[in-house]
Amino acid sequence: MPRTSAGSDAPIRLLTGWGRTSATAARVATPRSVEDVAALLADPPPRGVIARGLGRSYGDAAQDAGGLVVDCTGLAPQLTIDTEHGIVTASAGLSLDRLMRDLVPAGWFVPVTPGTRFVTVGGAVAADIHGKNHHVDGSFGAALLGLTLVLPGGKVVKVGPEPGEDPTLFWATVGGMGLTGIVVDATFRCLPVETSRMRVDTERAANLDEALALMTATDHRYHYTVAWIDLLARGRAVGRSVLTRGRHAQVAELPRRSRVTPLAFDPRARLIAPPWVPAGLLNPVTVRAFNELWFHKSPGGRVGRRAEIQGLAEFFHPLDGMSGWNRLYGRRGFVQYQFVVPYAGVDALRSIVSDLAAAGVASFLAVLKRFGPANPAPLSFPMPGWTLALDLPLGDSRLAGMLRDFDARVVTAGGRVYLAKDSTLSAELVPAMYPELAAWRKVRDRADPSGVLASDLARRLEL
Repeated sequence: MPRTSAGSDAPIRLLTGWGRTSATAARVATPRSVEDVAALLADPPPRGVIARGLGRSYGDAAQDAGGLVVDCTGLAPQLTIDTEHGIVTASAGLSLDRLMRDLVPAGWFVPVTPGTRFVTVGGAVAADIHGKNHHVDGSFGAALLGLTLVLPGGKVVKVGPEPGEDPTLFWATVGGMGLTGIVVDATFRCLPVETSRMRVDTERAANLDEALALMTATDHRYHYTVAWIDLLARGRAVGRSVLTRGRHAQVAELPRRSRVTPLAFDPRARLIAPPWVPAGLLNPVTVRAFNELWFHKSPGGRVGRRAEIQGLAEFFHPLDGMSGWNRLYGRRGFVQYQFVVPYAGVDALRSIVSDLAAAGVASFLAVLKRFGPANPAPLSFPMPGWTLALDLPLGDSRLAGMLRDFDARVVTAGGRVYLAKDSTLSAELVPAMYPELAAWRKVRDRADPSGVLASDLARRLEL
């Protein structure tokens, strides 16, 4: 009779990433405690184990076809906040949304947030998330003070960035896509805030070169910066952009009625995407119409709009205002393609934007940011340079070939693709994009000598 493993009675579910592509089936266990996680890793199934949070990786990073997926959102929600120093210890399954609802009223803000609040602390570590403040604060790993990991075999360890805390395993885990151990809690520094509002400057750039020049000249003045790009604009307007830059507002800067409760924070999704959307809803015609509206509703002129007060959710997480917005791309789903090239490789960015515009490929979301210094994590995505993230609906027969071509340009320019969003990268390009991959593998092999931790992403990219 074949041996059964821990989690063998867990239900089988069909899983995808946020892009809703490449579904695979796995057993999904929902542990409630660290001891439960340790038991699952002490007796793993042959196809291995991978952790999963809220499923916001766009591709297959939190899937394990035929194996065991550990849903960490069921872990007992532990949260301690040192309100004097802004030090937080949170269980891995807690979302940034939950954290913000506790942190902001206490006068603190998460050190980094991506474009959604609905990622878990464990996912933030595994993907080493970045945001609009990377040029100032770095990625999530820069704020981390320590992690609790469960290793294959069930051993529970504490790691951190300092000598004596196994810093090599710590940094291999940051951005390590869940392949060095399952994070069960994290301790990190937060940012002090006086209010739950942002002071925001918005202006238009006539084309990509103007946007690059404006960001280069002014980003140092702002804590948070981002540019939305119209990838369907052509001719002299290729890459026309709306730049949004800001910082946390002070109490004295708020309208009088808002000063009564300056730290109030209770964002809600006001719209719900329908469960069924007709194929092709987001196409060049509809996206072009949206782009025209969005560009021209933004302030023009030499200085645009200055010192506008916005809520945290409006500034950081506009898409969270629609629950299930990924369904707008239809049943085929979409890929998010994000790359970074060093500043010296900016011509690769220009060529990709120009080719997308010439081809008329509709990207509903195209976001440009500047990255600051990298951290020591071997698989961390950010590096000094320009990063562009694109949402690309599936269905265009040209898309696969274009992305392969873009990958080659990114590698030639000395850049890389973000593994947490990848769906299409080929394995042979990963060592060139992540030159410390071999060093990371040595640490991974020490933590997981039997290769227990596995995912569809890891198999596809031969990590």
